Amino acid sequence: MKNHFDLVSYECSKLVTQRYSTSFSLGTRLLSSSIRTHIYNIYGFVRFADEIVDTFHEYEKEELLNRFEDDLEHAISNKISLNPILNSFQFTVNEYHIDMELIHAFLKSMRMDLHKYKYNTKEEYKEYIYGSADVVGLMCLKVFVDGDPYEYENLKPYAMSLGSAFQKVNFLRDLNADFQNLDRTYFPDLDVSSFDEISKEKIINEIESDFNHALEGIFMLPESARLGVYTAYKYYKKLLIKLKSTPSKKIQSTRIRVPNYQKMSVLAQSYVKFHLNLI
Repeated sequence: MKNHFDLVSYECSKLVTQRYSTSFSLGTRLLSSSIRTHIYNIYGFVRFADEIVDTFHEYEKEELLNRFEDDLEHAISNKISLNPILNSFQFTVNEYHIDMELIHAFLKSMRMDLHKYKYNTKEEYKEYIYGSADVVGLMCLKVFVDGDPYEYENLKPYAMSLGSAFQKVNFLRDLNADFQNLDRTYFPDLDVSSFDEISKEKIINEIESDFNHALEGIFMLPESARLGVYTAYKYYKKLLIKLKSTPSKKIQSTRIRVPNYQKMSVLAQSYVKFHLNLI
């Protein structure tokens, strides 16, 4: 029965989330069970696309991405795919009527990673972040508001700010790895070799502004999503605080992490605040 295949597909997306991102997995586990599977489905899709452009260096990455996109279009149109990640994603796309514009924008940013290594202008930088992060937040938002168009439009700017903040934190954390391993620099007008405290402060101020705006929207989310999203927000804030206190020279040479015990602390504090109706 196809039901068994679908359940296996959803489990595959869940496994991808757990293996690739402890922080995202942590937040997703705190979502209501009614929406949790759909967020795993979205993450599985975006992670596999990102994996193609970031790590499959011994293969024809553009050809793989083309095939992945073709298979995706077929999956969404026919509501089935033998690729379990695409099968689970198409279910969520069709269930919540996720706009294909969001998916195409995401894949466009993934294609940028195949050939583009430096973002020289704010416009290029914003376009990449919109496609690689903001639209992922918007896909999740469709699920969070159960497809309600009014709530979606109301919360859209906040979801985009949160997606941008998460992505910029990742850029800062991975500054050295992106430059050394992939020869990429995402921040415009930044020479990684001369990255200093002034450059770091400018980036952190930008991220903090995104976070401050996003937090307003988190408090307006439905209860089914609020705790999970708030926990992910707090984890990334913790990472930003750590980056803020880390000398710029160290960021140039080391990938900064939040230890697991601190992640558990974030989870516990968020859980208590939620149940005291403080979130």
